[in-house]
Amino acid sequence: MSLLVVHFWAPWAPQCAQMNDVMAELAKEQPQVSFVKLEAEAVPEVSEKYEISSVPTFLFFKNSQKIDRLDGAHAPELTKKVQRHASSGSFPPSGNEHPKEDLNLRLKKLTHAAPCMLFMKGTPQEPRCGFSKQMVEILNKHSIQFGSFDVFSDAEVRQGLKTYSNWPTYPQLYVSGELIGGLDIIKELEASDELDTICPKAPKLEERLKVLTNKASVMLFMKGNKQEAKCGFSKQILEILNNTGVEYETFDILEDEEVRQGLKTYSNWPTYPQLYVKGELVGGLDIVKELRDNGELLPVLKGEN
Repeated sequence: MSLLVVHFWAPWAPQCAQMNDVMAELAKEQPQVSFVKLEAEAVPEVSEKYEISSVPTFLFFKNSQKIDRLDGAHAPELTKKVQRHASSGSFPPSGNEHPKEDLNLRLKKLTHAAPCMLFMKGTPQEPRCGFSKQMVEILNKHSIQFGSFDVFSDAEVRQGLKTYSNWPTYPQLYVSGELIGGLDIIKELEASDELDTICPKAPKLEERLKVLTNKASVMLFMKGNKQEAKCGFSKQILEILNNTGVEYETFDILEDEEVRQGLKTYSNWPTYPQLYVKGELVGGLDIVKELRDNGELLPVLKGEN
């Protein structure tokens, strides 16, 4: 009972090249399995027969029967499937090892996972179909904040959601767990200026900075965090603050480029670390040292002057 694994790939897709390397490794581990590569666009009639709508896609055959498929560059999943089918005699495995939580419950949770949820082929960074790509571009253009789910990562969700929402194609956009629709509907909403009223907007940068600088009554914007400073100035300012015994919170600007650049303009202060008390900039390391040396640091941190 030999297993045949066919990789439908395209030379222009970097994720296919990665998966070819994975296949080469698997071929060494599983000498009894045959691995074949087919360039999807070079064999359109085969791709059409097996509904190959994106690359990479893997089909698994035994006795000339298709027994399984995998959409997407998911190396661990490919390895698992190859190992399972290679060892499972002539019958595809029946039933899962562990019972899935009720599918409808799962879909309900997923559609509510963020105020605005996009179910798409691929990820916002790497969409794997033209419609999903356009959808992401529209949402980003309107600075709409959205969560996303890659339907290629889970066949059960991919099939189940079509029934759950009574909508046969992807991408699908949900707001507060309710289906808004696919790409055509989103384009219509955009054209009629309704999109901005339906979907939650990402907060404007200035709003976000205002919230962040007021997050705690003493806020330090630094490179690194309390546990580990990532520059000498940040390290020194932590030591000074720790010696005052005053409670403070930190924000690591290395984790967020938008905040890092935006705060310089917002506070009109070009360098880090920056210390804020009750949302007002106190200054950087030099000013904090000066306040400490004059005995003024503690009252400033407590907001007493």
